[in-house]
Amino acid sequence: MSIVVIPARFASTRLPGKPLKHINGVPMILRVAEKCLKSKADRVIVATDSTEILDVCGHMDGLESSMSSADIQSGTDRVAAVSKFSDDDIIINVQGDEPFIDPALIDLLIEDLEKNPDVMMNTAMVKFSEDEDPADINSVKVITDSKGNALYFSRAPIPHDRDGIGNVEYYRHIGIYGFRSEWLQKFSSLEPSRLEQIEKLEQLRALENGVRIKVIETDYKPVSVDTEEDLIKAEEILNRMV
Repeated sequence: MSIVVIPARFASTRLPGKPLKHINGVPMILRVAEKCLKSKADRVIVATDSTEILDVCGHMDGLESSMSSADIQSGTDRVAAVSKFSDDDIIINVQGDEPFIDPALIDLLIEDLEKNPDVMMNTAMVKFSEDEDPADINSVKVITDSKGNALYFSRAPIPHDRDGIGNVEYYRHIGIYGFRSEWLQKFSSLEPSRLEQIEKLEQLRALENGVRIKVIETDYKPVSVDTEEDLIKAEEILNRMV
C-alpha cells in the first residue's frame, strides 16, 4: 500500500498558523491535500499537532488526519508517529507548505520504490535556473553519484566552483521523501545526527547512518509558502492558473 502523509505543524516562526492560511479562500493544508489525492497513493493522511487543523481536514472527502505531539520538531518524525504501518507500505512525506505539489512527482517516487526493492528512501531534485541563486541558504542543494544516489545535501553552494569556471550545474533539493515503512520507523528511532543539526536538514540523518537516498530529477519547480510574501505569490500563481 502507498500512503501520503502530510506533516502540518501549527507553530511556525515566520508564518504562525501556516497550514490554515488561506490561498484564494481555501486553507493551504487543503490545497496540498487536494493535490495529493490526485496521485496514485492509496491513502492521504494529514499528521498534525492542532485540533483546528484536524477539524478543517475533516471536511475534505477521502482525506484522513491524525493527531501527534507538539513536541515533535522534524516533519519526518511526525510522519513516523502517525501510526504503525505495515512493513511493506510505501510512505511519501509531502510538505504541508507545498500547495502546488505535482501529483505526478508523488507517483514517480512511489513507482521508484515499487520497482527497486533495494531502495529504502528516495527524494527529488530540479536543476537551478539562471535566475536562481545557489548561495540562497533557503534553497537546499544536493549532489549525487553516477547512480543517482545523494552524496550530500547542503544550504551552501555545492559543488564549490574553486577555479571560477562558471559553468557548474547546481541542483535544488525538493522536500518530498519516499520511505519504505521499515526504514521510516528506524529513521525516527535514531538520534538527530551531527550534520543534521549543523545544517538543519533531517535527510542528513540517513546519510550519516549509511543509508543511501535515491534522488530523482524532475522539471517540477517547488513553490513553498514560508512568509506572507510567499502567500501573496501563491495567490498570484493560482489566479494565473484559473
